[in-house]
Amino acid sequence: MKIMTFNTQHCVNYLKQCIDYELIARTISDTGADICGLNEMFSGKAGDTYPNQTKILSELTGLTNYYFAEAVNFPPEGPYGNGFISKYPILSASTIKIPDPCPKKYNGYYETRCVLKAKIEGGYTVLVCHFGLNPDEHENAVKTILENITDEKCILMGDFNVTPDNSVLDPIRERMSDTSLGFCENTPSWPSDAPRVKIDYIFVSRDLHVEYAEVSSVIASDHRAHIAIINDKENTY
Repeated sequence: MKIMTFNTQHCVNYLKQCIDYELIARTISDTGADICGLNEMFSGKAGDTYPNQTKILSELTGLTNYYFAEAVNFPPEGPYGNGFISKYPILSASTIKIPDPCPKKYNGYYETRCVLKAKIEGGYTVLVCHFGLNPDEHENAVKTILENITDEKCILMGDFNVTPDNSVLDPIRERMSDTSLGFCENTPSWPSDAPRVKIDYIFVSRDLHVEYAEVSSVIASDHRAHIAIINDKENTY
């Protein structure tokens, strides 16, 4: 299975600074991804500025199964959060809000975030997340993830807004494997035109074998996509 995580910056062409669904969809399709987790997606309704962007990318890529998880609503732009598109049928899906820190300990920008949780054909649990910017948001995000990951056939991906040396990721690493290790360890993913930091990740449960991983060289969104190929260890020869 080929997995992709991609912060689309609501489908903005980073170089031209305009909405460009065709570019974002082509970036996904050209990798041959079977499933793709999407960050910073709008999912507008009547009267909102943006349409359902997850649905649009699903149609353009041919990954016909999709789900949008609303983290927050920004009128008049509309609901905003994570998306998921998949070649495989989605058997169930839910939106899990990450609790806002209370009280907020830092002076930075705070935004309510969520985890998209989907179960797909083949018995896989997929979590798509987007961490906030502040350490107390990171802690709440990790706690929420730990409550929802499984130890079998589990995929966790998204924009974590932390670098690999941040110890906040240690509890996740204790239960899951970072697909980039041994392939594209510390390969930066942001900003896409001159990457300086790695903040996008794909983790998998330890029963899954990582065959390959890379950070894309394509400049489409402000993030470069992270890609991994995995398979069941029991089917590895």
